[in-house]
Amino acid sequence: MAVIYATLIVKGKKTFAEVPEKIKDQVREVLIDLDCEYLILE
Repeated sequence: MAVIYATLIVKGKKTFAEVPEKIKDQVREVLIDLDCEYLILE
């Protein structure tokens, strides 16, 4: 699920703030692995 959210964030369909709290850490890690940490905005 974290990869799906990260993909949606990269494509501009969702924002990091819209990610459910219980998977935010996982999504954060995926975005960092993709060199997209600039998209991690609360």
